[in-house]
Amino acid sequence: MHLKLKIKKVLGKCILKVGGWTDYYPNEYVTDKCLIITAPHTSVWDYLFTFAAFWKREVKIKFLLSDSKSKIHINNMLKLFGGVKVQRNKGSAVDCSVHLINKYEKIVLLVLTEGSRKKVDKWKTGFYHIAKITDVPVALGYLDYEDKIAGIGDLFHVSGNIKTDLKKIERFYKNFTPKNPKNYNKKIF
Repeated sequence: MHLKLKIKKVLGKCILKVGGWTDYYPNEYVTDKCLIITAPHTSVWDYLFTFAAFWKREVKIKFLLSDSKSKIHINNMLKLFGGVKVQRNKGSAVDCSVHLINKYEKIVLLVLTEGSRKKVDKWKTGFYHIAKITDVPVALGYLDYEDKIAGIGDLFHVSGNIKTDLKKIERFYKNFTPKNPKNYNKKIF
């Protein structure tokens, strides 16, 4: 095992243990290529527990970073966590994600559907279009602050009927407790 992966695995285990968290990632949800969406997303702490759970399981996640020059120092640090810098002038986030998924034989791409830790009127649906174009499954990742579990609760292929699929996703996420409940909108669309 690569030294960096060993360090991340140990770090992930320590973060979860010190925080009193457990992780849940059944083998049937492990795949070479997928999108992972996570919710609820209401606190900066969400990042820590999400990354810790993936590191513990040695899942090499990737996520998009803005090409903003104002965030250059933060982006350089986030590259260590799996961030991939994209040039938005070469396409939308959906286009960049599709390119990234098609580029790699193995990739787990993390997409934040809420787009913010603040309360939003509706979730962003770019993940759905990415999954449809690339034909990769969507893993439903979650953080439940009440039971302190970071996990993957389902893995499915989008059907093409966005309304039906989003209703299923909405039902899945309705019972998880966020860090800041006032910032979470359980309605996806």
